[in-house]
Amino acid sequence: MTPETIDQIFVLSKGWLLGYVLAALQPIGSAILSVVPVLVVFPLLFAITTVLERKGLGRIQNRYGPNRVGPYGIWQPIADGIKSLTKEDIVPRTADQVVHFLAPLLLVLAAFLAYAVLPIGKNMVITNLNAGLLFFFAVGSMVELAVFMAGWSSRSKYSLLGAMRAVAQMISYEVPLVLASIVVIMASGSLSTVDIVNMQATYTGIWPHWFLFTPWGFAGFILFMIAATAESNRAPFDLPEGESEIIAGYYIEYSGFKFALFFLGEYLGMFATSGLAITLFLGGWAAPFSFLTWIPSYLWFFLKLLTLIAAFIWARGTFPRLRMDQLMGLAWKFMLPMTLLNIFTAGVWHFMPTGISRWLVCTFLIVAPWMLLSRGLKQRKKLQVRTYRFAE
Repeated sequence: MTPETIDQIFVLSKGWLLGYVLAALQPIGSAILSVVPVLVVFPLLFAITTVLERKGLGRIQNRYGPNRVGPYGIWQPIADGIKSLTKEDIVPRTADQVVHFLAPLLLVLAAFLAYAVLPIGKNMVITNLNAGLLFFFAVGSMVELAVFMAGWSSRSKYSLLGAMRAVAQMISYEVPLVLASIVVIMASGSLSTVDIVNMQATYTGIWPHWFLFTPWGFAGFILFMIAATAESNRAPFDLPEGESEIIAGYYIEYSGFKFALFFLGEYLGMFATSGLAITLFLGGWAAPFSFLTWIPSYLWFFLKLLTLIAAFIWARGTFPRLRMDQLMGLAWKFMLPMTLLNIFTAGVWHFMPTGISRWLVCTFLIVAPWMLLSRGLKQRKKLQVRTYRFAE
């Protein structure tokens, strides 16, 4: 088989299978054959990531990871799944039964819907919408609703407090997340994720035309990944699940398989935002060098995805958890101004003539505000002397 055939083997297989379906049922069959692989591959990646993350954190923290269930602990996700299925489902007596049940389902549904517009490989996207990016962010906003439903329906002060903190955090970081992606829309002139990837899948010599390799693209990628980490409630932004403060956050009153669905939804959301970062800044399924285009496109997508997952694990094992004031200050005092300045920089890049002067000017427009805003965050506040008095 030729490299092109290997690259398109899943597309060709889908067409071959549709040949056995009645013409009237082919649209439904095409939708099923497109959706089922996503429903299988990404939950499987979730299972693999959980054991790799626990082993990776064990290495980082100089302790043991899973090593009992199966060789080297590789069957640990299966044991965790069986445990979640067999544990008792406890619902508070005063809880809203319907909303309590629907919250985790809505969270997982929102995460899965986001994959509809992600091009996993060449000609491998469930639906190529003209406003694919808009659709991605629209379904992502359902997560905030699901989190609030979980906290409110549990009828617990701890879960409600955790839900409000989570919603405040998600909304605060969703603003810079969207603004960080606007520079790519400006450069590509399209909201279609497929068009954005196709524009980056070209080469000058051996070098790709990824948006990452521009000053505004590199800054946008860093800002996007910081916002995506906070949006996914990943460390060091995992305050909604701060065990030492509010026990387990908005899903404290969940157990059994419902708790596992929240866990699954969190990781699926992390994969989806990572996939969007790959699509916007890292060329999507495109190879990093022109002489590597013979490798199947879907392998490049998942290699990039695994690299970003490793970065998430590394950050979780390295950085301490932020305080709430630090979290919100970073969003509104640093992330928001930087994303707006990055949009201005992308406009300057577009109108300046090609050459070294464009690089120098745009780099200065990003680095100088970055340093000034960072210094503003580091300013030490004068703390009042705390006086302790014993009760009489």
